[in-house]
Order: sequence, then C-alpha cells, then structure tokens
Amino acid sequence: MKIDVLIADDHSIIRDGLRNILDDTEDLVAAGEASNGNMALEMIREREWGLLVLDLSMPGRNGLELIKLIKADRPKLPILIFSMHQEEQYAVRAIRSGAAGYLTKDSDSDLLLPAMRKVAAGGFFVSPKVAELLATDVSRPADSLPHTLLSNREFEIFNRIVRGVSLTDIAEELSLSIKTVSTHKSHILDKMKLASQVDLVRYAIEHNLLDPAHE
Repeated sequence: MKIDVLIADDHSIIRDGLRNILDDTEDLVAAGEASNGNMALEMIREREWGLLVLDLSMPGRNGLELIKLIKADRPKLPILIFSMHQEEQYAVRAIRSGAAGYLTKDSDSDLLLPAMRKVAAGGFFVSPKVAELLATDVSRPADSLPHTLLSNREFEIFNRIVRGVSLTDIAEELSLSIKTVSTHKSHILDKMKLASQVDLVRYAIEHNLLDPAHE
C-alpha cells in the first residue's frame, strides 16, 4: 500500500518536480498539493495523510506557526520540511515545533526519497549539520548567541527584517497589525542588545543567518 504524500509548496515547479519523483516510486504517491498554508491546513483537517512535505515560506499561514497548528490537529502526522532556508536559520526551531526532518532545497537530490521514507516511517531525518545544531541547542550555555533567545515569532520577524522586507509587508505576510510587528521589532532589538536595523543585518551576515536566496 502506497503512502499518501501531501506536498505543500507555493512554487508549482517544486510541486511538479516532487510529483514526478514520487511517480517513479512504488511506495510513495503525491496524493495532494497545496500552494499556501491555509490550503495545507484545510487539506490536513479533511483526511489522514502518510507524510507532509512542507515549505516554510508560503502565502497565508506559514513557517513555525503552521507546523504547530498542523501538529495540534494531527499530532501523529510526519512532517518533512523542504526549504530554501539554510539549516542555521530554521532547522532546530522547526524540529522543536514538531517537524521530524529538515532538508534544504539545495541538498543532494539523492537524499530526498530516503528522507521522505524515514520520516514517513516514524523516524527522524537530519543532516550532520542539523544534528550538530540540535546537540548545541540542547546543551547551550547561559551566554547563548542573542538570536537563539528570540521566540519563534520574533525570529520569523527578525528573518524578514534582515532580508529587507518592510514592516507593512511583514504584517501582511504574518496576518498581524503593523503596531504588533513594530513592538516585536523593539523586543528583538532589546533582546539582542542592538540599536538599529543595520545592526540586525550586520549580525545576520556575521552569523550566516541571511539567505543566499529566498523562496
């Protein structure tokens, strides 16, 4: 019996590519596709799935918040994150939020099917780099890097700010008011002990937190 896979990604070329890959397997089938977070959430609530392959950056609900919402409705649903965001940015937070695996879109293509199968079978799939990040996170000292002290919501806003996204657009993307986003920005600066947006960008570059390419 084939495992029903739900592919959630806002790029049709990614969905088409994953579907073509799964068409050549005997144990996995692309049984559904979602182009935004709200659609993914609706489809997950409608029926059971064997595996969710989830992009972190989509219109509507997205990112770490979406993982938590999905796990609240379907706690046993295996989730493999398939993202352009590098591991240093979101891997640890995604797994702590409920994902069972994290794979970047520039990873070796030979890793994709093994990752899907391992996560669908109830296991975890992480690269050696993510394993190291997880180990560091578990044993992180009191003097942790400032960005690790941010909440998931603050980190998502931080990530968008350093990419040059305006507060208005951040508010729209995350369905928040501009006032709320501004408050989060102030908290981010306070927690990280930085003075300005320029300082945030400099920090992101120094700590390899700036995407080489965005989704």
